[in-house]
Amino acid sequence: MGAVGSKGNSSAIPRSSVSFFSNTTQCDDVAPPPPPPPGSTEPSSQSLPVSESTEAEDSIAKAAALASAYTNPGPYEMASNDAKRLVMVDTYDGFRCDISKQLSPYMAVVHNFWLGTNMLQDRKRTYTWVTQVADDKSLYMARVDPERLSVDGRIHRSILGGLAMCKLQLGLSPEGQGDQCLAECDISGQTWTANLKYGSAAGALMYGCNFYQAITPNLSMGGEGMYIGANQTLASSYLLKYTIPAEGDEVPETKKAGPPGMIAPEPPSSTIIANFSATQGLTLNYKRVVTPSRVTLGAELSANPMTLESAVILGAEFQWSRSKLQVAVDGSMKMQSALETKLGKEPGQPKLTLTADLDHFKDEMRFGYGLSLDG
Repeated sequence: MGAVGSKGNSSAIPRSSVSFFSNTTQCDDVAPPPPPPPGSTEPSSQSLPVSESTEAEDSIAKAAALASAYTNPGPYEMASNDAKRLVMVDTYDGFRCDISKQLSPYMAVVHNFWLGTNMLQDRKRTYTWVTQVADDKSLYMARVDPERLSVDGRIHRSILGGLAMCKLQLGLSPEGQGDQCLAECDISGQTWTANLKYGSAAGALMYGCNFYQAITPNLSMGGEGMYIGANQTLASSYLLKYTIPAEGDEVPETKKAGPPGMIAPEPPSSTIIANFSATQGLTLNYKRVVTPSRVTLGAELSANPMTLESAVILGAEFQWSRSKLQVAVDGSMKMQSALETKLGKEPGQPKLTLTADLDHFKDEMRFGYGLSLDG
């Protein structure tokens, strides 16, 4: 308060009045805000009106959301898996049992039993043993069939700081006819992925490549070419994927993050996938999220211009808190269904699966049930 008294007669203003005015007015001894540095072109937020500052923050937020949505589209081989799973229901007959045991944080072992089935050509039952070791940068998996004495193996290794993934796939059998070796390299960019393949199958070389590019946050397209030396054919395919977001959303909600520690639910949206190849013709897949994490519909239309054959499949998926139902019906009225439910509320509880495959025109019916146990 000495600064106030130095400017005038201190006896003219009582001390109580000075303390009152010091709380309501700016004192002389308070330093003003420092000026911007010389050559700086950024405007100070204090000099902008409130409306302009709010618009600037909104534009920055929209640009950040758009940049986060414009990300890598993922592998080319998995572009249509999310839509195809709605029309390709995993049905079987007999009894399946999967017993998995987590031996360590990095190693797991799975025992697969399949009993009383007519879907295998030369046997009614099968047993396979699978082991997997994985960490943040690599994956090692092996599957052994003791009856056929066959071994399948996979090795995945991330290199270049996660920008590339090297893969090696092996398949060995006593006869040697089905032996295969395939080496792959996945290269990932900010908005694209590429894949290179080279290996041997059925005693002949095979090699190929694919490229998948995100054009916009909602549109992506790519293509693949492969040479198979066993039958000396060159196969190619082309894919286009377009996602129609929910009304009023400029950025697909699937790209937006949810609460910490939780997966953001997929909002109502539609996805159209077109795939064309010279051997299989044109395939159109449609996926519609009706209710997030509850109801999802799908459809597939395939047409081959060379053979003039066409097929249509309609599918639906219904999810509840502890169960899931999948249903699919094709143009010949063949129905497939699978009901999966958890036998408990705690994580890691057993899971029961009931499947049915009904073909009324051929008078064929198959039923199966499965049980998954986590040790």
